[in-house]
Amino acid sequence: MFWRAFVCLIALFVGMNAAGAQSRRQIDATPFSHAPCSVLDGQPCTPSFCSVFNDGPCIPEIYYPYGQNLQLTIETVPPQDQAAKYRKPDHDLDTIGDLFAALRSCWSPPPSDVAREGMQMSVRFSFKRSGEIIAAPRVTYATAGVSADTRATYLKAVNASLAACMPLKFTAGLGGALAGRPIAIRYVDNRDLGRQAGKP
Repeated sequence: MFWRAFVCLIALFVGMNAAGAQSRRQIDATPFSHAPCSVLDGQPCTPSFCSVFNDGPCIPEIYYPYGQNLQLTIETVPPQDQAAKYRKPDHDLDTIGDLFAALRSCWSPPPSDVAREGMQMSVRFSFKRSGEIIAAPRVTYATAGVSADTRATYLKAVNASLAACMPLKFTAGLGGALAGRPIAIRYVDNRDLGRQAGKP
């Protein structure tokens, strides 16, 4: 009698494992498709959460398809197909895309009479949760061979552009995710300044 009960328990255990293995599905690694989650769902969804009762891998919600170093290039004359990315959002900033659009829309280059065609300058800084810059942006790169005056002119334009937009209005989630993270912006003055100077 005991042996029969033991065999039945083993068969039941093996059957449950086999059923569990069949019911497990390959996790769809698409964390940016925000499918709604429910306790009645039998499959992973995003956003999701991890639990000590979950024996499989879980995918926490990932909002930002960017690396640890947030890098952005801002051109003075944006490409026609990217004009929408240079418009400031009309709502609180909730994603990295919103942040980048706001920073692009803030850029105000130096006047053409003191500007240098093709000038590039990169700066690095971080935000507080409140949307303010922690410290003055630090220059990490400038086009080689430019004069100190040109560098100072562009740095002044960068600082003035950022100051005019501060503080940015972050949602609580974005503010928490961004606080203290370094952001690197490369400004590119791609205006055709020679042609502008020749116009009456």
